[in-house]
Amino acid sequence: MGEIVDAAVRALNAKLGGSGIDGSVKFVIEDAGAVRIDEGGAAPDDGSDADCTLTASAETFQSLLEGDLDPTGAFMSGQLMVDGDMGLAMRLGSLLA
Repeated sequence: MGEIVDAAVRALNAKLGGSGIDGSVKFVIEDAGAVRIDEGGAAPDDGSDADCTLTASAETFQSLLEGDLDPTGAFMSGQLMVDGDMGLAMRLGSLLA
């Protein structure tokens, strides 16, 4: 996988504190690839379906991870697209905050 996805996996696993989440989320980083987050933590996407898919640019994703951008604000402004289980997306947002 690409450098952006590898960096995203490391950053997400650090934020999650070595634990995963109940459910599965795919985070599509536009023009870079995707990361899957599930009970095992974060890893490069394996192509399987997820309960929720989040899509954003690399810049938006980085701002979310750094805490410079609120996930709800990103969603409301159209910078973050959510498809699937909105409750799971909200739980993931609070874990990463």
